[in-house]
Amino acid sequence: MADPEMSDREHPLLPRRRDAMRDTLGRPLRDLRISVMDRCNFRCPYCMPQHTFHDGYRFLASAERLGFGEIVRLARLGARLGVRKLRLTGGEPLLRPNLPDLIGDLSGLAGIEDIALTTNGILLAKYATELKAAGLHRVTVSLDSLDPATFAHLSGGFGGVEQVLEGIEAARRAGLGPVKVNAVIQRGVNDHTALALVEHFRGTGVIVRFIEYMDVGNRNEWRQDLVVPSAELAARISQRWPLAPAGRNYAGEVAERQAFADGMGEVGFISSVSQPFCGDCSRARLSSDGTLYSCLFATTGVELRGPLRGGADDDTLLALLQSAWERRADRYSEQRASLHAGRERKVEMFHIGG
Repeated sequence: MADPEMSDREHPLLPRRRDAMRDTLGRPLRDLRISVMDRCNFRCPYCMPQHTFHDGYRFLASAERLGFGEIVRLARLGARLGVRKLRLTGGEPLLRPNLPDLIGDLSGLAGIEDIALTTNGILLAKYATELKAAGLHRVTVSLDSLDPATFAHLSGGFGGVEQVLEGIEAARRAGLGPVKVNAVIQRGVNDHTALALVEHFRGTGVIVRFIEYMDVGNRNEWRQDLVVPSAELAARISQRWPLAPAGRNYAGEVAERQAFADGMGEVGFISSVSQPFCGDCSRARLSSDGTLYSCLFATTGVELRGPLRGGADDDTLLALLQSAWERRADRYSEQRASLHAGRERKVEMFHIGG
């Protein structure tokens, strides 16, 4: 394999400086989210509702998913174009056999500074130590409520709260921190349990982040009135535990950080609906079948599996990646009101991760 540093200097399609590539709105490519598995062992209504993703639903066959070598190759090329962070998603990524092998290969790529994983946590206790040993840096666990009945409703009746909590603790012990807990909040569904999440994790080093309910995909029956604005939720929390704004950890961080005034940690708020952050978005998403999407709400993507398996060389793949990013003009969340009605069907979230 050619030295990527030498190839960067010699390739005429690449910018001379790694941070020179920008989309049409001047946004660099820094983060690549890689879906390694389209299947999931939950049926969360806002992502994979049971009435659609039933036992007869046709998910990808193994041969239709990108292999580890193909994923590593695209990640390596992404790093040459500016990618510094990788996040493995699904579906549920821990359903992918031999995932630590992939993480080990990715951890050796030049230019990659951070590898994270988003999981529902059910299998995390089993794999946390192995994932850390392979080179994983951090995990984010999706946990929408600690209340058993609410959890069951939001997971489609699969798994249990205690299993997820065991996974979080295993990740913390393994050094996969700071562990973050993502909770999607819906009015009248689980907003009444949000403070219990905060109380449970305050002072533990685990960071709870509340995500506004979004119109991802086409099947979750999203309505604006189900959205709890982050400002409203922050006010509720602050009434009990006073909060103060905390600065960003890095440019393009999507969560607004709020620190507890008593020093017992922080919470985060991801406000795609009420406070869109499209202007700072530096993320691309690779589906498990090898399509590159430039937005969580995208309607089309760039198919890469065909060129990968058809013998395309690195120069050709680099040109495809660079062209896709430099044409990018997505800002769906800023335009939601005007785009929502009559728009083309969006990619489903289980294809590209959250």
